[in-house]
Amino acid sequence: MDQVILSPIDEALVQEVLSFWAHPLLIPSYLALFSVVVLLAQAIFSSTPVRRLRGEDAPAIATRGSSRVTASATRTGFVSAVKDHVEKSGGSIIFFFQVLRLIFVLTLLGLAIFSIVQEESQHVVSLSSAVSALNHWSRRHEGKHHYGGVSLTEREWLDLTLCLTYVYAAFLGLMTVTARRVRASVASFHLSLLLLGTFSVYAYRNIWPLLTFALSPVDAWEGALLWVRTGILAFAAIVIPLLVPYQYIPIDPKAIINPEQTASLLSMMLYTFLDPIVFLAYRVPHLSHDMLPPLADYDYTRNLVLRSFKHLDTFSGGPRRHIFWGFMEVFRREYIQLAIFVIIKVFSTLMAPVGMNQLLRYLETRGEGAVVRPWVWVTYLFLGPALGTIAFQWYIFIATGTLVRVTAIVTQLVFEHALRIRVKAETSSSPAATPDATPEVGSEATTPDSGSVIEINIASEEAGGSSEEPRSEQSTIAGSSIRGKQKEEAPGSDSGRESDDEPGDSSNLVGKMNNLVSADLENIVDGRDFLLLSLSSSLLPAPFSAGSSWLTKTFSLVLYFPLQVVICVWFLYSILGWSTFVGMAVMVALFPIPGTVAGKIQKIQRETAKRTDARVQAATETMGILRMIKLFGWEPKIAVRLGEKREQELRYIKLRQILIVNNENIKWVLPASLLIPLTRTYSFFIPVITMVVTYVTYTAIMKRALTPSAVFTSMAVFDLIRDQLHSIFWMIPMFIRARVSLDRVNDFLRDTELLDQFADAEKGSERVRPTDASHFNQDVIGFQNASFTWSNDHTDGTSTPSRRRFTLRVQGELLFKRGCFNLIIGPTGSGKTSLLMALLGEMHFVPMSPDSWYHLPREGGVSYAAQESWVQNETIRDNILFGAAYDEERYDKVIYQCGLQRDLSLFDAGDETEVGEKGLTLSGGQKARVTLARAVYSSSQILILDDVLAALDVHTSRWVVEKCFKGDLIRGRTILLVTHNVAMTTPLADYVVLLGKDGRIDRRGSISDALKKDKALAKELPEGTRVIEDNEKKIDSQELNETVKSADGKLILAEEIAEGNVSRDAVRLFINGLGGAYPVLFWIVFTGGMLLFSTLMTVQTWFMGYWAEQYDIHPPEQVNITFYLIVYGLILLMATASYTAGFAVYTFGALRASRTIHRILIESVLGTTLRWLDTTPTSRIITRVTQDIRALDGILADAFFWVIDISAAMFLKFIAVVYFTPVYSVPGIAIAVLGAWLGRIYMKAQIAIKREMSNAKAPVLGHFGASVAGLISIRAFGAQLAFREESYRRIDRYSRANRSFWNMNRQVEPTRWINLRIDFLGGLFAASLAAYLIYVPDERSLPLDTGFSLTMAIGFSGLILWWVYEETLIGAPYSLERIHSYINAEQEPKPTEQGIPPAYWPASGDLRVEKLSARYSHDGPKVLHDISFHIKSGERVGVVGRTGSGKSSLTLSLLRCIFTEGSVYYDDRLTSSINLDALRSNITIIPQIPELLSGSLRENLDPFSQYDDAALNSALHASGLFSLQSDDEDGRLTLDSQIASRGENLSVGQRQILALARAIVRGSKLLILDEATSAIDYKTDTIIQTSLRTELKGDVTLITVAHRLQTIIDADKVMVLDAGRIVEFDKPSELLKMENGRFRSLVDESGDRELLYAIASSAGKAQH
Repeated sequence: MDQVILSPIDEALVQEVLSFWAHPLLIPSYLALFSVVVLLAQAIFSSTPVRRLRGEDAPAIATRGSSRVTASATRTGFVSAVKDHVEKSGGSIIFFFQVLRLIFVLTLLGLAIFSIVQEESQHVVSLSSAVSALNHWSRRHEGKHHYGGVSLTEREWLDLTLCLTYVYAAFLGLMTVTARRVRASVASFHLSLLLLGTFSVYAYRNIWPLLTFALSPVDAWEGALLWVRTGILAFAAIVIPLLVPYQYIPIDPKAIINPEQTASLLSMMLYTFLDPIVFLAYRVPHLSHDMLPPLADYDYTRNLVLRSFKHLDTFSGGPRRHIFWGFMEVFRREYIQLAIFVIIKVFSTLMAPVGMNQLLRYLETRGEGAVVRPWVWVTYLFLGPALGTIAFQWYIFIATGTLVRVTAIVTQLVFEHALRIRVKAETSSSPAATPDATPEVGSEATTPDSGSVIEINIASEEAGGSSEEPRSEQSTIAGSSIRGKQKEEAPGSDSGRESDDEPGDSSNLVGKMNNLVSADLENIVDGRDFLLLSLSSSLLPAPFSAGSSWLTKTFSLVLYFPLQVVICVWFLYSILGWSTFVGMAVMVALFPIPGTVAGKIQKIQRETAKRTDARVQAATETMGILRMIKLFGWEPKIAVRLGEKREQELRYIKLRQILIVNNENIKWVLPASLLIPLTRTYSFFIPVITMVVTYVTYTAIMKRALTPSAVFTSMAVFDLIRDQLHSIFWMIPMFIRARVSLDRVNDFLRDTELLDQFADAEKGSERVRPTDASHFNQDVIGFQNASFTWSNDHTDGTSTPSRRRFTLRVQGELLFKRGCFNLIIGPTGSGKTSLLMALLGEMHFVPMSPDSWYHLPREGGVSYAAQESWVQNETIRDNILFGAAYDEERYDKVIYQCGLQRDLSLFDAGDETEVGEKGLTLSGGQKARVTLARAVYSSSQILILDDVLAALDVHTSRWVVEKCFKGDLIRGRTILLVTHNVAMTTPLADYVVLLGKDGRIDRRGSISDALKKDKALAKELPEGTRVIEDNEKKIDSQELNETVKSADGKLILAEEIAEGNVSRDAVRLFINGLGGAYPVLFWIVFTGGMLLFSTLMTVQTWFMGYWAEQYDIHPPEQVNITFYLIVYGLILLMATASYTAGFAVYTFGALRASRTIHRILIESVLGTTLRWLDTTPTSRIITRVTQDIRALDGILADAFFWVIDISAAMFLKFIAVVYFTPVYSVPGIAIAVLGAWLGRIYMKAQIAIKREMSNAKAPVLGHFGASVAGLISIRAFGAQLAFREESYRRIDRYSRANRSFWNMNRQVEPTRWINLRIDFLGGLFAASLAAYLIYVPDERSLPLDTGFSLTMAIGFSGLILWWVYEETLIGAPYSLERIHSYINAEQEPKPTEQGIPPAYWPASGDLRVEKLSARYSHDGPKVLHDISFHIKSGERVGVVGRTGSGKSSLTLSLLRCIFTEGSVYYDDRLTSSINLDALRSNITIIPQIPELLSGSLRENLDPFSQYDDAALNSALHASGLFSLQSDDEDGRLTLDSQIASRGENLSVGQRQILALARAIVRGSKLLILDEATSAIDYKTDTIIQTSLRTELKGDVTLITVAHRLQTIIDADKVMVLDAGRIVEFDKPSELLKMENGRFRSLVDESGDRELLYAIASSAGKAQH
């Protein structure tokens, strides 16, 4: 083929044609064409035929939110139709803007048509010649097209295409007005992009030239028409999209719209949608929770669960991987948006240095060669910060919104998982050499419902929740052989970590879970800004640090720090040439240090976390047993113990502070005392060294002259690099903490042992159904050849390292009778509770043979009443209903049959009385009957009752047996009852199961069969039937039916919410702690160091400019570089020394303040009254000593430091500006005052919101703790869904306050509303100063002075925001405020010198009481009325009486735990004159519910190591423990046995025995037993009472409060109380002689009547 050669004319014509198609005015047409193509593609792919070809269903016509307008769809008529359409279009405002934009588009179309019609003589080029030439060229080629002549000019062609573009735009505008919502939204988006593109073209052609010296508008020939067209375009393309509200389609049509959901783009950019709430908070005294903006529907916990659990929860379909990747998938859209805003922020940050550089160059050259007008660069000084703050605040808005969602998701995720875990008794890791340990004896042990509510400080059904509901039947056969969840060694597990010696590593699962949703969750959300740093393997959780995915690579490349550094280096290169790379090489050489420091920080952080966990655990356990601590007088010793834990934590916090920004090289050279303050200077040294090396290279090697424009601009850029390094060193510890906490949450979700049913479901294994139906009836309740353990793991803290673990064994077939009473009896620790737990599926099933199975049908429902009653912090009625519908007739019958009528009459609010945390308002018997009433009220066909009679007196027990167990509500239901009260319950039993000591079934069958086979049981069984019949009428006659009084029934006080600013006393508390014993010296050194440092930093900036000015005065070779470097180095060295001194003093001061405040808080809480503890939930107390102390260590301490540092820097910079430009003192002061005013408005709002958020978090943690404490009851009742719904509600309430809080406040950076306004003020100050210096002639306006002034002004404006924010933190230290309120809590009398008793006291147990009255509060009713009695030393006195008679009140009044009147003499000394700790240390009380500590048995008996092992073993023997176990018994309790928190790995009876032993060890002269043996079988109780009679010294006085008459029948005297008064007090034998005596009636009603009379008679003879 011949080569075609174009002539020059041909080439020119082709170029002319191509230039036409490349004309800028054709860009709008191309955009319109692209829009058409996209819309057509969308229409085709969404059409029904194409969707069917792809196998998709046709889209539903209805869209979310359509129900909002359903009612309006029925309107008729034109006006109504228009109203309907406007409503469907998003409302009148949106419709108005759509119509207005359509009008503007039509106007633009009209102008375009006018341009076509109009004849213009300028810029007309005929295309006919060009087309003719093209035709001539085409004829030289084969098969080419031919073109005819064209008579339109180029201008007319362009106007025609623009006209067609506007026609298409008008069509889109018409669609936005007339089409349905979805199509209108798509059309609006396309129209906005099209108009914005068109405006951009006109702006480039006609507005940009106005910013230059040489150019002029291209389309100026149009005259006024050009600016009309441009103005309309600007309004339609920019103003309207900025102002039109967002058309939000709600997920939930019934939800109230949050203002942010419909805010316009401009409102979102400037956060004006927050103005109403900000100014409302400023006007009202306090902003309540109801005044906060409603929670957006997409932030509802239910919707978040639907969105996230499919990626995070393996039970909801999520993959088994590290949850980090799950979160990245859930929030991938948010992180893409964050990356975009980070990029915008990076480029906008450089605008101010560029503007200053160009301005200084303009001054240096006197404007020669300048292209852009200087006011443009002045504008840069304002637009840079403004655009940057808008981008960054939008980043924060998205990030903090994600934070709130993650908080809700993680809290609900942990809660959901807690509903699946196996509740097991966890003990501290015991030494390997310990031969013996705690047996999980029968673990009657641990029904976690017996656990108290432990809280800390704080899945929907559709999302897979169904997998967690109780199955319709619970059965397991050997074929399925569920082994629980096997713990696998996952990557990054603790196998290589230093976890073996962690304090409290596995001692409290409940505490750990609370820690996960409080401290760990805070750490995780604090690490949300990892996008700002490159992601390195040292920061990634172990499971994903080895690999490199697209996500990691993307984040590593598109992140703030690397991008900022690259841009800064490029800009520095344009100013300083290749010397920049020398400086960067130095930086790179120094940069391995942060990696080393990060590794050190990570190690220190792990150790810090261990110590924090240890302190939190110790504090949690202490607050859980605070009443016992006060009763034992242990407050001073416990305070010392917690102080030691705190000291260990502070030691590692100090080490962490040392390493936070520390150069390891300095570490080996300088002493530690100097090292601490130098840590903060490391981020300062790297950029300074880099800058010095760069300048030396530029001047000494490159032989270039420094100029003010180069110096001040490069210093500004180096400051940016320094800020990035500072951010890295500051954020790396947060990321490390986040990584550690994220791993902890992941380990909990992946490695916690689950119930068998969930472990099986997670593995995906299928259950094998039985093949022989004759051996497995689906209605049967029981076991066959089954064994059970409390854990499937032989190595964790739950399985004791003894020769065996407790195992429940059921050999052969054990079937309970349906529709009958089934009695389960046995000695203490035999495994009665374990049998119930096994049936409920709470224990791990281990088949004993191929035909092993167990089964509990759940179709008809199951109810469960725990041995240690579990109640919620709700009203009595709510506890009984437990979510069931209220049936008045059934409810009243339940109240009557459970004997609660009389109890309710004692409460002012009746059944509306709040039971309080742990049921504080109820006695043990009342809690037991409420728990029983809950089970009876339910419609369940199977009732599992665990020793509900143990806490009841004889009268009440008889009532429950006769009225409830024989009542119509029980009739026909299957009852499984564990009890020690054999005499009273045997007549009811249709089937009896007797367990032995080793967890095996000894006897089973009918009651007659059991009596024949077990002689001991036959002897124990009295003639109960006759007594019951004889006394039935007596029981009926004793019913009390008083009228219930009306009151609100509130016990727990709502957490007080302060109004206004935080009190000065609270702030003074911290300030005084900082100064310590030498406050004046502290503040002089600290503030002086900060002021000197700021002064020297200001001087070094000026000195660099002075150095550059020398090159204008002298030839470069005459400038002594060495001299200036030495002076500059000395300035930096002095600055470092001053900063070192100030920071060192402050660091030690902050640690001292934290230590002091923690000590005062602990002492205050330990020294408060029992009434205050009753009205204050434990969760709040724990929050004060954990979460608020954590804030004190971090946020508050940093805020005090930075406010001084920033104030000093601002003051010096402002002075520098005023010195060189005095006229700007007035604007500077005005801006500072305006900023302070904005800050005050902002502070008022964020204080109120913070308070509401803090108060909204406590109920979330309270519900979490209460649910975990009652897991077995919740699962037994099948109430998981109800508790999920309640969790949703509480989390939503917290999220509502949390979203508002993060919109108004940020812990690490000032946020949105205040940030934008302050940054705008600062930018305006710097820009106006630049304009003044440029355009106002002044002989002092030299480049040096101008550059220095601008540098100081930019620095000053940048610090205004930080100063306002830090000042608000000091003005609003929420945690400090709450701590201060608890420090001022009601206190018991403090010890005094006069109150110390003699060393010999007490010499005897003599007790004399005269006219003793008592009440629980100053203004409360009396619970004891003028009681007087005398108990001689060594006497044994029994106290009996009905519930509410004042028995427990009497014991508390003897210990001065409640408010008393009258006189109590203990060993002839008035107890009111003795210090409380001395009094309580010499009186020992054993409560009905004993409290044990986690640790060894030795530590429980002797917590403070005061006695030897011989004394401890003697006490164990005296308590009767050794009589329950033989010397060769496997797993016997010894002093080295490990005890779980609250004694959860022991039965209640065993706990009471250990509590008794602990009391014996104390050797008090006065011993009080308050129902201390209620959970112990009769045989063991007899052994204990015999031991007490023989082992206690003769001068020990014993007061026994008991429901069992056998316990006190042989006492020296018996005291009978009724309604707070003594009605009888004499020897038992004498009281039995009283014809109508109260005590005699109790004995007569007992099933042991004859035995009791015989014991009393023989005891009376012995006393004589």
